Amino acid sequence: MTHRPSSPTSLLTFEAVLDARYSCRGYLDRPVERGTIEAILGLAQRTPSWCNSQPWQVIVTGATATERLRQALQLEQAEASSDIAPPLEYRGVYRERRRECGKQLYDSLGIAADDRASSMRQTMENFKFFGAPHMALITTEALLGTYGAVDCGAYVNNFMLAARSVGVASIAQAAIAMRSPFLHQWFEIPEDRQIVCGISFGYEDPAHPANRFRTTRATLEQSVRWVDA
Repeated sequence: MTHRPSSPTSLLTFEAVLDARYSCRGYLDRPVERGTIEAILGLAQRTPSWCNSQPWQVIVTGATATERLRQALQLEQAEASSDIAPPLEYRGVYRERRRECGKQLYDSLGIAADDRASSMRQTMENFKFFGAPHMALITTEALLGTYGAVDCGAYVNNFMLAARSVGVASIAQAAIAMRSPFLHQWFEIPEDRQIVCGISFGYEDPAHPANRFRTTRATLEQSVRWVDA
C-alpha cells in the first residue's frame, strides 16, 4: 500500500486545534447542545486501544445533573480515595513543571504563594467542575490494568481535541477520581470498573482570569532521544 502523506491543509488544521486546546477553568452558564456532545463522543470513539478493547465507558451529565452532582460534592466529607493509585512523587523536572503550572494559575488569579485560604478555595473549584455545565466521567475495566488506563488516557486526549474542534472547552481532572467511592455510589458504577478521571466541559468564559495563561511545553531535545544506527 502506498503511503499518502497528509495534505498541508490537514496538518495546519490539526496544529490549530492543538494550539487552541487548553485546560479551561472558567465556563459560561450555557449548556452544550446534545448533538454537539454526541459529535464529540463519536470522534473520541475512534481512539485506538490495546487489542481494540476500547475499555472506556463514559458517563456524561447534562446541565441539571451536573448541578446536582456539584452540590452533592460540596457536602462530601470522606477522605480522598481513588481506584487508581496517584503518583508517588513529583521530582526533578516533573516537580518543576508542576510548580510552574501552579504558579501561572495563582498569578492569573492574584493568589499569593502564602495565601492558604485562597489556595484551598481554588482547589475546591475542581469539585465544582470550574462552573462547567457538563462532566464526562471516564471509567475502565479493572482487569485490564495499566493498559486499560493508558487506552482511556488516549480517549481523554481525543475527547478534548474533538471538543476544541467544535468550539467547546474542557479540562481533564484527576481530582474528580479522588472521590471514587462517592462516585461509584452516586452513579451506581460496579466495582469491577475503575474511575480514571473526569472531564469538565462547556463553553469557555474568555473573561475569567484563570483562562488567561497557557502552560509551556518541553522541547524535543528535552523529551526525545534519537537512535539512528
